[in-house]
Amino acid sequence: MSVAEPRRIVLFRHAKADWPEVNDHERPLAERGRKDAPEAGLRLADTGIPFDLALCSTAARTRETWKLAVHELPHRPRTVYEERLYEASPGELIAVLNETPDDVRSALLIGHNPGVQGLAEVLSGGSEGDARQRMGSRGFPTAAFAVLSFTGSWKSLEPGAATLLDYWAPSE
Repeated sequence: MSVAEPRRIVLFRHAKADWPEVNDHERPLAERGRKDAPEAGLRLADTGIPFDLALCSTAARTRETWKLAVHELPHRPRTVYEERLYEASPGELIAVLNETPDDVRSALLIGHNPGVQGLAEVLSGGSEGDARQRMGSRGFPTAAFAVLSFTGSWKSLEPGAATLLDYWAPSE
């Protein structure tokens, strides 16, 4: 793939988690999360993006979100479970994305707030349509995702380098 072709990044926050008496990393999805994750998967499929790679936090709620969402996609991308995505800052998330091989055209990152929302805001140097307004008014609730595009190598991904193309969040 040429680095001049646009690349896509989808930043996907895990679905609603429960609060049982377990450590934060092991929190499972709540009933609402188990409903919202497949709906988010359908909406991801509607984007028409053929994901080459999914980077998923190792936390239980992100793994469960991905397991429920991926079944709605037309094909399952290669999935890498990455410990560094748990509690990561936008800068740490960019560092992980910078390691993506250049043969990957479209990547999906399944993670946590505030990092995922912060990364969407930091990467978005511009936006199309009302995507930024919708993201700004809704915030980044559980199971929400943002679709961004940029041109260049993954190593060149930096703040302001992408365009926010779309944003979706489940109805409340």
